[in-house]
Amino acid sequence: MAPRQPIVPIGDGTYSLDLRDEERALIAAIVPDLRGLLADDPGDEMLTRLFPTARPDDPEAEAEYRELVRDDLVSKRLARLDIVAELAEATVLDQEQLAAWMGAVNDIRLVLGTRLEVTEDDEYDDDPESDDPEAVARSAYWYLGWLLEHLVEASASEL
Repeated sequence: MAPRQPIVPIGDGTYSLDLRDEERALIAAIVPDLRGLLADDPGDEMLTRLFPTARPDDPEAEAEYRELVRDDLVSKRLARLDIVAELAEATVLDQEQLAAWMGAVNDIRLVLGTRLEVTEDDEYDDDPESDDPEAVARSAYWYLGWLLEHLVEASASEL
């Protein structure tokens, strides 16, 4: 049996999005959380991976950089999240919508990874007997990585 492909190019610049109900529910639940965090407190430490330091050696230049680009970056991320929220039940995406999904899923995964303190050394653990209180969040993190991989592959197939 071939592995499941959650997103597949249709061939006319659109993509078939085949997510299970529980996957759509997860995305629909997580998007507003990140949206709220970005809208209410874009300086929250959970957003560190979304806004990495550009000039760690020069605090003044870093502050100037943030002042120049931070609002624009927050606006773009909020717009992507709005598109995903609007299309949580969609079964077909166009290229612009696919790009929004890729960006939003990546953003969500980065914030969740920060919250979970995920490192490059972490490996997927699907042990249902795990006593990790963050097991559900970790499963969501790994799922989002899997989904992001498929979104990127589908996008790249059209190049």
